[in-house]
Amino acid sequence: MNYWINTISLDHVQRGVAGGFTQAGHGKAAGLKRLKKGDWIIFYSPKMSYPDGASLQQFTAIGQVSDEEPYQVDMSSDFHPYRRNVDFKKCQPVPIRPLLDELGFIRDKQHWGYAFRFGLFQIAEADFRLLQAALTNVG
Repeated sequence: MNYWINTISLDHVQRGVAGGFTQAGHGKAAGLKRLKKGDWIIFYSPKMSYPDGASLQQFTAIGQVSDEEPYQVDMSSDFHPYRRNVDFKKCQPVPIRPLLDELGFIRDKQHWGYAFRFGLFQIAEADFRLLQAALTNVG
């Protein structure tokens, strides 16, 4: 089992949660092919909406990959993104700033946003457990 961060604006995360899926890399299949059934994904939303939304900087969703491989959908005549099915868990949004010092995948605490430049990337289990606890402490 592996653990991932997917960097996606909040509006796109909300569409995915409502539909039970995720996309990555603007609909490309490459990143999604690295995911395996049972892998966990935490979603980080730098912005409220793509491309010009207000800053958000929060972890906004958590879920587990529930299918075997990416599949393609038709969203318009010229946009056919790849997706993976995700079983999303109930959670609350969590701001990133209070967690910066504790997250191992953020090596440069001054330029912490650099860690999210790849969009979809793997993280250590310890980082996942820290974020999972923060996100699912609902109530």
